[in-house]
Amino acid sequence: MRQSQENRYMRHLTWFGAASLLVVTLMVLLTCSLQGPQVVVVTGNGVTAEAGTKNRSIDAVDHSIWDRLLHKYVDGDGMVNYAAWKASSADRTALRDYLVSLGQVDPDAPATKEGKLAFWINAYNALTIYGILDVYPTSSIRNHTARVFGYNIWKDLLLPVGNRKYSLDAIEHQVLRKLGEPRIHFAVVCASKGCPRLRNEAYTREKLEEQLADNTRDFFARPKNLQVDFAHRAIQVSAILHWFGQDFGPTPREALASLAAYLPNDATRRLILSGDFSVSFLDYDWSLNEQ
Repeated sequence: MRQSQENRYMRHLTWFGAASLLVVTLMVLLTCSLQGPQVVVVTGNGVTAEAGTKNRSIDAVDHSIWDRLLHKYVDGDGMVNYAAWKASSADRTALRDYLVSLGQVDPDAPATKEGKLAFWINAYNALTIYGILDVYPTSSIRNHTARVFGYNIWKDLLLPVGNRKYSLDAIEHQVLRKLGEPRIHFAVVCASKGCPRLRNEAYTREKLEEQLADNTRDFFARPKNLQVDFAHRAIQVSAILHWFGQDFGPTPREALASLAAYLPNDATRRLILSGDFSVSFLDYDWSLNEQ
């Protein structure tokens, strides 16, 4: 009888311990939820704005620092030498200072569409590199995109511009896509091999059209982004056209037709313009775009 009571006591004690552990775990999770994810804000560490710069137009921004860094660390295929960049405290500081300089404008001041596109594409790409260097070495940006708790590089890495803070998601979806230039999807680069090539030069309003056209041609010239089976009238294309296809046209066929001028050869253009083909999407390579 006594043994039976002791067994019941031990079972109650075990249940109580498990329940206590569950309560503690839930409290920790709730606390994390209330505190929110880790947030990283790009700051100047002593870099201050010159008088009046907060009122200047996006068109007045100098992208030469970013241009120099891209020439130094990015090759012709858009692969980045993250290891060397990480090792250079001077060039990591230069990148931070460039991002801080982007914040010293009034994003609502009058500016050309080309200037806005160049500014925000450069901002997206530079902020992405900044975020990757902060966590490097890493094998993929997807290692830093927590869905529930913890740091999400697309949402929690913030760039102050004017009086607002912009995440990578905000720059892409709330700013760039609303400018009505779908070829941005061949210019913004999320540090992955599946992305378009990262140009080893900065975007400028003067060269923007040439740069976007060249990017788009380069994108579709690469088999990782476009594969055509003429015998079966079948086209496989990058998942970018799946995720953002509606920016180019209401259906995948119409999206590809809108890009016909940038396709690699006449046979592919004729097939797409005929409208008589099937479309499927290639697997996306999220591995780091590292040299």
